[in-house]
Amino acid sequence: MELPDKATCHRALQTRDPRFDGLMFVGIKSTGIYCRTICPARTAKYENCTFFPSAAAAHEAGYRPCLRCRPETAPESASWRGTSNTVSRALALIADGALDGKNKTVEALAERLGVGERQLRRLFLQHLGASPIAVAQTRRILFAKHLIHETQMPMAEVALAAGFSSLRRFNELFQKLFHRPPSTLRRKSSASRPVAEAGITLRLCYRPPYDWQSMLSFLQARAIPGVEVIEKETYRRTVEVDGSVGSIAVAHLPQKNSLSVTIIFPSVKSLPAIVARVRRLFDIGADIETIDAHLSHDPQLAPWVALRPGLRAPGGWDGFELAVRAILGQQISVVAARKLAGQLVALHGKPLLKSPSIPAGLTHTFPTAKRIATAKSLGLGMPAARLASLKALAQAAADDPNLFRPLGTTEEAIARLRTIPGIGDWTAQYIALRALREMDAFPASDIGLLRGAAKVDGTPATPTSLLTRAESWRPWRAYAAQHLWAANANEVFPSERAHA
Repeated sequence: MELPDKATCHRALQTRDPRFDGLMFVGIKSTGIYCRTICPARTAKYENCTFFPSAAAAHEAGYRPCLRCRPETAPESASWRGTSNTVSRALALIADGALDGKNKTVEALAERLGVGERQLRRLFLQHLGASPIAVAQTRRILFAKHLIHETQMPMAEVALAAGFSSLRRFNELFQKLFHRPPSTLRRKSSASRPVAEAGITLRLCYRPPYDWQSMLSFLQARAIPGVEVIEKETYRRTVEVDGSVGSIAVAHLPQKNSLSVTIIFPSVKSLPAIVARVRRLFDIGADIETIDAHLSHDPQLAPWVALRPGLRAPGGWDGFELAVRAILGQQISVVAARKLAGQLVALHGKPLLKSPSIPAGLTHTFPTAKRIATAKSLGLGMPAARLASLKALAQAAADDPNLFRPLGTTEEAIARLRTIPGIGDWTAQYIALRALREMDAFPASDIGLLRGAAKVDGTPATPTSLLTRAESWRPWRAYAAQHLWAANANEVFPSERAHA
């Protein structure tokens, strides 16, 4: 990302402009600390400030994170920027642990992305001001700092959760970076912070506005019985990672521009992966003001965007699960697809042991690809062609662990999905939008989009005409799709609602 000129950056710092929070960080030469633009500390002099496009760049330049504004809690923004699709995909893979471990190298990451190692390093330096390794290391350090501040986890578990090979290495790095042991950071946090009855609770910040009600409504309409429950403004679901099972609960904290995530899971090593999935599912990293402003240039769509400021594009918890949902939803209603998904879970999902820590209504985890691929009969009342598609999808996912990873271009991802029998353009586009987080994916033949477009424009739409219409919405057609789906579900036009 190319930063504005230094004078503009310093004005943003002086005014503590929240629009720049997470988009840039400032290193203070006189203190050796780097801060967010909204830091409450006294504004540093112009000549003492150096501005960076990422926390990793500031860290690599030798600055340490501020203890007041806590850079680890800044809204993530690099993955939506669109300045480089390769960098965005690489960041998603790094968040999933692509560089965590002895055999996980930048060369292997570049190969998965279809680029050379030197090119990947160059793109990272160009857009983030830091190397892939520096980004991964900074992510681990800031995640550990986040856990220290917001949980009561023992330091050994914090080190393990953040991906450090040993507690000794963890302590040495923190001593070097903060000039104090990690335990002192916890003592500086609130001593009165409540402890969750079970699991750990973290706050994940987003860039406002955030249409929480629309997000909950979207997820509730598609909630799989036994796997997902939405009650009292909270989303809960079962979680399975590497054979271990647990649950999450996600609630909204509007006054703090964040989501509260409570994770109950036996392995602390899985915490980063679970948090990354929550971020994707709830589309936390979007710079929604920029996206809404872009879509509002369309005079017909603008009133609908104004009706729902902060409308996000929900992701999928798991790529295979989302793809199964898409196939189950072919040519039937959302309600019918949800019922079929519940039957599939009851027949093939992993039952949870009864426990006081597992919320009522959560009974199974979603079946794995291997489980579906090896099942003799799925036991679902569906057309034979769609049952065959499910089996083909499961076999493809079992054979290729990277099937639902963000590799290559949007077009390449869709072409790869369409090689699976029974997956046409609509299904592939939908999977790309929600599972692969391709923010320019657009299932133009979707009946809900066509009805929404007709409502927005006042004239009937066809897939061809809608694709032409959507050209002006690039590179965020997925968000336009979300507004069209919302328009289709809304019985009142924006102009009518204003006078209702």
